[in-house]
Formats: sequence, C-alpha cells, structure tokens
Amino acid sequence: MIDLYTWNTPNGRKASIMLEEVELPYRVVPIDITKGDQFDPEFTKICPNNKIPAIVDHDNGMTLMESGAILMYLANKTGHLMPEGGETYWRVIEWLMFQMGGVGPMLGQTHHFVKFNPGKSKYAEQRFLAENTRIYEVLDRRLAERQYLVNSYSIADVATWPWISRFEWQTMDLAAYPNLRRWYVGIAQRPAVQRGFHVPGKVQEIPMP
Repeated sequence: MIDLYTWNTPNGRKASIMLEEVELPYRVVPIDITKGDQFDPEFTKICPNNKIPAIVDHDNGMTLMESGAILMYLANKTGHLMPEGGETYWRVIEWLMFQMGGVGPMLGQTHHFVKFNPGKSKYAEQRFLAENTRIYEVLDRRLAERQYLVNSYSIADVATWPWISRFEWQTMDLAAYPNLRRWYVGIAQRPAVQRGFHVPGKVQEIPMP
C-alpha cells in the first residue's frame, strides 16, 4: 500500500494518474494547500520541501517527494511506463526533465501572474505568455511524427499532460497546435487518466479543447 499526499494540482495529478496507470493500491491523504496543510510538521517529516505530491511506500518504508522522482520510482517499482535502458530510456528522461525544468515552472508562472494576479506586472505577463507559446511550439513539433513524446506512452507523457490540461489558465488555444491537441485529447480518454485527474476529489471535468 502506498500513501499519496496530494491536492488537485498538475503536480499532484502526475502522481495519482501514475498510480492509476500502474494499478498499485494507494490511500489518498489530502493536503489542502489553500489552508497551509503542506506546512504541518507531520507532512514536513515526509516532504522537507513542503510541496505536494509525496508518497510513503509501506512495502519498504520509503518516503519520497518531488513529482518527477515519484514517477521514476513507481515506474521502477512496477516495470511500467519507462524502458529499462538504452537510448529510449534516456529520451524518456530527457522529456521528463523538459517538463520538470520548463513546462511546469514556466506555465506555473503564467498561472501566478496571468490567472491569479493580472495587472501586477506587465513584464511578467508578457514574458511568461511568450514562453507558453514557445513551449507549446516545442511540444507540437515533437508530436508531429509520433503519437507520444517518446516511442510509446511513458512517464514523460504522464508528467506533461496535467500541465497542458490547464491550457485555459494559460490562455492558450490548442487548436493552434494540432499535434499537441491530438496528443492531449488521446491521453484524456485513458480511463486511468480520468480516474487520476479527480484525486483527491472531483473539482471539475477534464478540460477539453
């Protein structure tokens, strides 16, 4: 059994979608970040960075924070959604790191400055909206000749999809990125994604372009 400490955010949904995909039993522990639950001392013991998601694997006592590390751990534990080695392994890591270092941080800044704090900084709004466009273009080019970010559905897709699911927050029109749109809609139809999206509780339907 795995305890999943999470909330309804793109990073949180990475972990819940992954757990649904690999079909591991898990218990959800909601961490309401709007109320500051992430700073509770008991959660800090599990996650020193006070961010969701985090997991506790009761099979071996392992605790783990950081969504990318959690995806890699669960892939390694189950042998699913990540190749064992070779070039394809490194391509998955490459695109996972693109999500961790680019997609998440940059789109997250757009949420902060454009969605929740409009008018506070024109420079920040222009900067991050421009970076949104660049990132969407990178992903659209990548998906022009392939169904998924690498050869087959992998943790790179699991990591990236929840961030694109907030395309409305990012004021992005997926119709302008047909390859990315096709990828997004296809993954949205996966039963595990549909279940994982609504963890720890349903707050909305999956946004569809």
